[in-house]
Amino acid sequence: MTASRETHALFELLVAEATMAASSHNTQPWRFEIGADRIRILPDFARRCSVVDPDDHHLYASLGCAAENMVQAAATRGWHAVIEVRSSGNAYTVEALLKPGAPVTSPLADAIASRQCTRTGYDGRQVSGDELALLEQAASGAGVAPILITEKAKLETVADWVAQGNTVQLRDPRWREELISWIRFNGREARRSLDGLWSRTSGNPEMPRALSRLLLPLVLTPRSQNRKDVPWTTSSAGVLVFISEVDDVVHWVEAGRCYERFALQATALGIRNAFINPPVEVETLRSQFAAWLGVGSKRPDLVVRFGYGPEMPKSLRRPVGEVLVAASPKESSHRA
Repeated sequence: MTASRETHALFELLVAEATMAASSHNTQPWRFEIGADRIRILPDFARRCSVVDPDDHHLYASLGCAAENMVQAAATRGWHAVIEVRSSGNAYTVEALLKPGAPVTSPLADAIASRQCTRTGYDGRQVSGDELALLEQAASGAGVAPILITEKAKLETVADWVAQGNTVQLRDPRWREELISWIRFNGREARRSLDGLWSRTSGNPEMPRALSRLLLPLVLTPRSQNRKDVPWTTSSAGVLVFISEVDDVVHWVEAGRCYERFALQATALGIRNAFINPPVEVETLRSQFAAWLGVGSKRPDLVVRFGYGPEMPKSLRRPVGEVLVAASPKESSHRA
């Protein structure tokens, strides 16, 4: 059973909003399948990052980010979305079950087009208590809780964890090559792929790929990266760490939803944010970082710094036509 033409067109708009979500390295590791009363988000394992994300944690968190955009966008268009994570063989899918309802205005939905990971320094200004409460509320979910860090001494300790993670990752040639494969060194590359990390989004100059590959060994080093990331972390208004009660795909997806909701709320308040995930990406550091946070065996999913800073160029996204897949006859029959 398929959606009517009018409903299908509306659901395509929801997919377009979903594709504006955050994803690791801007890999956009998702595909979408539109049904009569649901939109199914499928993992695209061709876009997985096996070195930085060997268990696909970030991939499934990215699906959660897309799902949350869909929830927010659907509400403003008069649809109520319920998100379910379902096992499908060796993988999982995320389904948005959609029912018509009354439209609800939301500053979070309005922020979808403006949200970005702002990879630059912030100006050190503090966020008010009322706004911190809104950010914490947005970052909370089912089995996922935020830890908010704003004290200067603790921010310096987080910066040290980030530096340790950077050092491990940047000394790994496999990690560097995977990262480089997702860097778009100039506008031509970025517009051709419509994914990845466009150099302009982090304030770096555009160059031909051949020249960039020659220069990277000089700049893509632990020392060079830490000279940016350490002051960028300590000059932030705060850091937020998302903690899952259970280390499984359902909670990874929920962590992604919580991050995206937080990021939309931050954007609505004029607050920037960016991931600083090395402490949770390096497995040998993650348990130590969890111990420092005092969360025992719970998994720290994502680490995000936030504060006030300039708007940066935005990463590009693939069009809806490139991420839609047709429902199989078996699936359509089953859902009918």
